[in-house]
Amino acid sequence: MRRMDGSDAERVAQALAGDRDAFRVLVERHSRSIFRLAYRMTGNEHDAEEVVQETFLKAYRRLSRFESRSNFGTWLYRIGVNCSLDLMRKRRPDSERRDSDAPEGSEAVRELPSPDPAPDRLLLSAELGRQVAKALGALSPTERAAFLLRHFEGQSIEEIGQALGLRASATKNSVFRAVQKLRLALEPFVQVKPNVAASRAPSPNQ
Repeated sequence: MRRMDGSDAERVAQALAGDRDAFRVLVERHSRSIFRLAYRMTGNEHDAEEVVQETFLKAYRRLSRFESRSNFGTWLYRIGVNCSLDLMRKRRPDSERRDSDAPEGSEAVRELPSPDPAPDRLLLSAELGRQVAKALGALSPTERAAFLLRHFEGQSIEEIGQALGLRASATKNSVFRAVQKLRLALEPFVQVKPNVAASRAPSPNQ
């Protein structure tokens, strides 16, 4: 996430003075990171675009509340998280259905490491990606947000707590529950991988 720098500070001050072009610069500068966050949380591009629009609309309306000594990116991120959570809660039944049928080209699949280019390895990675997307969809909105912010965005417990409006203990519990649920959901699939590798390995007599 971008740190608050002189350029951001200048743009915020100019926007508060009524310069809409200054706020447009802030939108261009931070829209990609907000879209990435929203896409990971909502699971589809249409909802992510809606979250981005809502995030910057609320940010513009609340710009006078922003304290210049704070991190603008973190402040904006907090708004984006809340907009994503609101949309996820509103569309929970639909999101469960979409996540269970997540395509192979989803963010979760694309970011899975695949150091071995062998076809069977690629198939396993694609299937694991589908299972990860499905497991993420089964988490509560708060658990999903906490997990993604921690393990995809690399945020600290303090930053996640600020974004979600939770105390440190509650934030840690949300991340822990998410990890435990994902581990339980993915364990049957992950355990298959050594067996597949063994079945493809030549026997000692060959």
